[in-house]
Amino acid sequence: MRRILIWSAGFVLFNLGLGLFALVSGVQTTSAHWSTASRAPIGIAPDPRDETDAIIQVYAARAFSWRGYFGVHSWISIKAPEAEHFTTYEVIGWRVRYGGKAVSASRRAPDSRWFGAEPRLIAEFRGQEADAAIPRLLEAIHHYRHDDEYSVWPGPNSNTFIAHLGRVVPELRLDLPPTAVGKDFLQERLWAKAPSGTGYQLSLLGLFGVLIAWEEGIEVNVLGLTYGIDIKDFSIKLPMVGRVGFTAA
Repeated sequence: MRRILIWSAGFVLFNLGLGLFALVSGVQTTSAHWSTASRAPIGIAPDPRDETDAIIQVYAARAFSWRGYFGVHSWISIKAPEAEHFTTYEVIGWRVRYGGKAVSASRRAPDSRWFGAEPRLIAEFRGQEADAAIPRLLEAIHHYRHDDEYSVWPGPNSNTFIAHLGRVVPELRLDLPPTAVGKDFLQERLWAKAPSGTGYQLSLLGLFGVLIAWEEGIEVNVLGLTYGIDIKDFSIKLPMVGRVGFTAA
């Protein structure tokens, strides 16, 4: 029992240290009221009027307010061939809280800020193969099994939704950041393909698990927090901090 208490105390202190590091290292969150926080695009998404091909993009940005110190909100934007606009699909918790459906479809710009937080492009797919994948994505969005429920931790949430879509379209090779809390939430089974489709994972309700995949590397999930090593990108993955190495997350 004493060893368990020591281990638990060490685990808590370690994660508090990570949280402090994330705080002082410039993790961007916003304290502005949601109604005044910026939703402006940052200029990295293509102009659909200039791009005739099909385009699929996945973005993530730090969550609003205090949640941003722990995790990100992710979404997917889809443009069919010749379409004049993107359609952005995402899961939003307040919609469920007020009796609606979790999945939102809108024309907001793919690269728009998430209530002040700058988004990062984490996956992109274009051309004929993207066009062929769009019907599968739309079918998976329409039949998303958690459309009437939402939980910030351990899921299902916005990252659960995007991870699910990554499994449906493995061509995206979706490598969600370690701060995408909820990406490992599996409610009705203990194992599934990794969101990138390049490996597999075991998960107990998103609370404990392990993932091994070429795209993501090796990840261990403890209480919804991700620790890992990405050999492909020569980086380590830490809760709250994200990816530490040659690339940022």
